[in-house]
Amino acid sequence: MQIIEHSIIGTRSAVVRLRRPGSGLQFVLFPMLHVASPHFYAAVTERLRRCDVLVVEGVSGRSVLGWAITLSYRVMPANKRSGLVVDNIPYRSLGVELINPDLTAAEFAQDWRAMPLRYRLLLWCAVPFVAVAQFVGGRKMLLSPEVEMNDLPSARDELYADDDFTEQLERTLGGTRDERLLAALSELVRTRAAERIDVAIVYGAGHAPAILRGLFERHGYRPRTGEWLTVLEA
Repeated sequence: MQIIEHSIIGTRSAVVRLRRPGSGLQFVLFPMLHVASPHFYAAVTERLRRCDVLVVEGVSGRSVLGWAITLSYRVMPANKRSGLVVDNIPYRSLGVELINPDLTAAEFAQDWRAMPLRYRLLLWCAVPFVAVAQFVGGRKMLLSPEVEMNDLPSARDELYADDDFTEQLERTLGGTRDERLLAALSELVRTRAAERIDVAIVYGAGHAPAILRGLFERHGYRPRTGEWLTVLEA
């Protein structure tokens, strides 16, 4: 299924509701982008207020590593002509139970150090160039076909499937973090499946395929309905 869609009207994100027979608990997946139009975050916020539990992404703690990695998207709103803002949703102030199963900065740094040194050096060298490109052309990138994402590998994904650098990067950015998230979701299924509650999963779109696959394989949850939210209009 399509998670992020690109068309002539702009870029949209699919909000997906997952159900399984015999369970009152439903999951509502919000595939997020770190930067978008203010209207996108306002629409997500409105829907989160209606949920009963929020499971939210976010590495806790501060580090130079985290600062450098997030710089690539934090510079985009600095270009005022882009009309973009960084995710500004006040998750802890919505009056909804919140769970943050993500890693700490120290844990993420440990996964980072597990990556071969040559790849870490390559990424450090790329940071300033990526930041400049995002500042100048961030809006254009968000409105390009490259932003599209599906729950199945694309032709481009398959092309780089055997690339060691890509594999190491995905393991560092996903790997442990996805497992930690799925463990938290499994605990909710174990303890609260009989309750009629909506559990929002608010994670970056890149995590969505692992979430959809994990909830189906572990607990039989399938996508049942969805709606499109506009990330950025063309």
